[in-house]
Amino acid sequence: MNLAKVVGTVVSTQKEESLVGLKFLILQKIDLEGAPADGTLVAVDAVDAGPGEIVLFATGSSGRQTVRTDKRPCDAVVMAIVDSWEVAGQTKYKKGVND
Repeated sequence: MNLAKVVGTVVSTQKEESLVGLKFLILQKIDLEGAPADGTLVAVDAVDAGPGEIVLFATGSSGRQTVRTDKRPCDAVVMAIVDSWEVAGQTKYKKGVND
């Protein structure tokens, strides 16, 4: 899994039938300090995340192992909303404080 910040949403009225009902988010990858890292991507939202939230996402076959994405053509999926993280005993992010 990887860390990212939700920076937007994607709306698509024409799509593969198995994708109907899924919400798509634009993610900006971030590093362990919370700074933008290289790359953005679009991911299916399996946890009702929203703009500005820090999330964990998975790609590839791991992304298709959620209730919402099972047997659907998804390459990236938001699987968790991050409350906090620490590195070497130092808190790097805490929801509501670093937002």
